[in-house]
Amino acid sequence: MSTSLGILAIILWGALALLGNLTKSIPAFQLLFMCFFISFLLLFIKRVLSKQALFTAPTLSLTQTVIGITGLFGFHFCYFMALKYAPLIEVSLIVYLWPLLLGVFVAKAASKLNAILGGLLGFIGIAFLISDGSGFSISTQYWLGYFFAASCALLWSSYSFMMSGFDNEVDDIGWLSLYVAALAFLAHIYFETTVISFTVNELLGVVLLGLGPVGGAFYLWDSALKRGNKTLLASLSFLTPLLSTIILVLAKQISFSWSVVFALAFVLVGAAISNVKPASNKNSEPI
Repeated sequence: MSTSLGILAIILWGALALLGNLTKSIPAFQLLFMCFFISFLLLFIKRVLSKQALFTAPTLSLTQTVIGITGLFGFHFCYFMALKYAPLIEVSLIVYLWPLLLGVFVAKAASKLNAILGGLLGFIGIAFLISDGSGFSISTQYWLGYFFAASCALLWSSYSFMMSGFDNEVDDIGWLSLYVAALAFLAHIYFETTVISFTVNELLGVVLLGLGPVGGAFYLWDSALKRGNKTLLASLSFLTPLLSTIILVLAKQISFSWSVVFALAFVLVGAAISNVKPASNKNSEPI
């Protein structure tokens, strides 16, 4: 059950590109503020529905809170900065090293080689998908963008790994969302000009992002990492850009490409290899 929540989070992240198209005229940090504030409100909606006390102190320690804020806000900040200083294709490829890193972090010592091999296969599939088979080039003029993109991969994989070991309540994601919303608001004031007029589609996109890819998915991911099969989730995380492409094709935003099939095959084979248990290990991770 817990692993299923993580898979649902991955599916929600797959909808990010489509919903992002609805909100592309909203400044990035302003959008981040709005989405994470909705994510914070989800905490109270959950408590009202479950008839819990509306206000209880977070269970995260100060150190854990800093790690949570660094992961959630740091990832998005570095991603926006990476796009500012480097092309989208190269940024996307570097950012999607995070499932490979997470797979290595969570793998048992005897399974690390499988995690690396499986992760590399998944990454090859995603590289082919993002570049659409046309290849890509790395240029030193974009080094700052590459640095921010690599920081994204390290921050999100480290956040996911460390949060999986904390014994905090999943509700704490709501409080982290509030802190991230505040930081995003400050970044918006410093870097951007506020947009105050929105279309119906833009408002719908903001709400759906806050309920899903940039909000609700973080609650699901936190719960799944604490109780689910972390190795499998790391492997299946490579499905995110693949699902995003499929959703855009179904929505007729882009044309179908056989690179989708190629990437899917590599991701699934990589996931299978990553989850092969050593012969001496009879214990399996929870599903």
